[in-house]
Amino acid sequence: MRGVLGGVVWLLFASLTAWYLGYLFAVLVPKETITTSIANLQDIGKKPVLRAPVPKRQKCDHWSPCSPGNYAYRILSGGGKQKLAKIYHSGEMMTFIKNAPKGSLLLMATQDDGSTRLKNDAKKLIEELGSKEIWNMKFRSSWAFIAAKGFRLPDNIQKEKINHSDKKKNRYGDWPAEIQIEGCIPGNLI
Repeated sequence: MRGVLGGVVWLLFASLTAWYLGYLFAVLVPKETITTSIANLQDIGKKPVLRAPVPKRQKCDHWSPCSPGNYAYRILSGGGKQKLAKIYHSGEMMTFIKNAPKGSLLLMATQDDGSTRLKNDAKKLIEELGSKEIWNMKFRSSWAFIAAKGFRLPDNIQKEKINHSDKKKNRYGDWPAEIQIEGCIPGNLI
């Protein structure tokens, strides 16, 4: 009986305290503040949600467009057994490079296997075009390169990239992952 009576007294005390604090709160807080707060809570569902637009691919599958008067480029080396970059016979390629007119852009890529299929004469010719990695190619290295014949490319663009086959890091076993270089070349250079 005492436990029930104690519970009733406690409930009565808690109710009176809550009522008094509510009354005190209502008297002390200005009416405008409460009205504004309630209105803001009700408007939460009505406020628009800003969403970013879906990214749009540009020329050469770039994420951002080149400036007007610039040319977009992208070189993919291939990756794994399914996405192969092709290499032409060195003799045909050497003739093509030598006969390319001044003002030409030359875009090259290898995957399997430029280290043995490119002969030293072809590597020398590519080095003369500005390659710094052509002699560093190893078995199944992926390599991408852009060169200019008869003019100089800007220093701020990526001209070359190489990825060596490493079984511990490769996504495709013995095959290196695809590499790419891309950018924009000012049209007034060509």
